[in-house]
Amino acid sequence: MSRLHRTDVYRKVRAEFRALCEAEDARCWLCGMAIDFTADPGTPYSFEADHYFPVSTHPEYANDPAGLRPSHKTCNASRGNHAPKAGLGTPTRDWLRH
Repeated sequence: MSRLHRTDVYRKVRAEFRALCEAEDARCWLCGMAIDFTADPGTPYSFEADHYFPVSTHPEYANDPAGLRPSHKTCNASRGNHAPKAGLGTPTRDWLRH
């Protein structure tokens, strides 16, 4: 985990984003399948906040909630720091709304 992910600001942003996603029963933006919000963190289908712009390549967006997307742990890990493939997943809402 990067140093940026260990800040109090990021933890607060992530917690608020998770609560929003759970309340809306958001699906993984990468595969379109349901996320198990009751799963233990780190398990394959558990919730992870995926950064649309990877922190490793765009650290300036690390704490920007507009750049977060709901994902499964496995989908986020499979994506790595690469751009998502065209047509992958079915977003359930416009997460970049300003």
